[in-house]
Amino acid sequence: MSDVTTGFVATAAAAPSKPSSVVGNDVILKIEKVCKTFATVERVVHALDRVSLEVRRGEFISLVGISGCGKTTLLRIVDGLESPDSGGLWLDGVKLEGVSREMSYVFQDINLLPWRSVVENVALGLEVRGVPKAERRERAMEVLDMVGLAAVAKSPPYTLSGGMQQRVGVARALAVRPKVLLMDEPFGQLDNFTREALQVEIANLWAKLGTTIMFVTHDVDEAIFLSDRIGLFQPGPGRLTEVLDVDLPRPRTDYDVRAHPRAIELRAYITEHLRGARGPVQ
Repeated sequence: MSDVTTGFVATAAAAPSKPSSVVGNDVILKIEKVCKTFATVERVVHALDRVSLEVRRGEFISLVGISGCGKTTLLRIVDGLESPDSGGLWLDGVKLEGVSREMSYVFQDINLLPWRSVVENVALGLEVRGVPKAERRERAMEVLDMVGLAAVAKSPPYTLSGGMQQRVGVARALAVRPKVLLMDEPFGQLDNFTREALQVEIANLWAKLGTTIMFVTHDVDEAIFLSDRIGLFQPGPGRLTEVLDVDLPRPRTDYDVRAHPRAIELRAYITEHLRGARGPVQ
């Protein structure tokens, strides 16, 4: 996958057809008419305006849009790190109030604790949840093995490469066995080679575990490669304007997704849609 600013199909595209999703219609997360504003001395920022979305159990859904359209704000509201001004959210039919232990969050900045080993960092969420020491080490080692880092479990995180540290962050989020995994541009600061390798790893992990994933990205190719559906956001105020099905065969690691005619069609349509927002796609 490459950055959306390269390989852009310049011609306008008609809206792609919307076939039935490969994921069932069992809704795990319901977001209904969520609004959010932030007041500053100079102005009021309308971050989100009546955003509604139903996330299906086991799906990989990406949120795509230019900076300032509310994608990360929505993810933080889902996780309970921000409160909506109005609207509501339900996880498995239960209204969400504050931080839910049924979800975990992978930040762009992983912020691993340098005084703790890799395995101790991965076990942090389990420790907070009161999981006994032996069990949390066992579960931490289990997910480290999944991401190929069992051999460095005892190492301090600062001895690892950026890509390896990001995998530790993913392992930490998976260790708590979340119903929904929230990922906020987790590969945004990595070089293209490392980024593409981690995209493949996340695709493989998702296929193996079946975890529901909400994924924020600026990279259209990344979203197409990973997702079942893509939510398109526009700014001023931030709003969800369209949700597209990505009806490409899986596993997508078996072929060049960027060269697939359907991916080319989707990329052209998404990019044209986002270029109708303020400024160039990032």
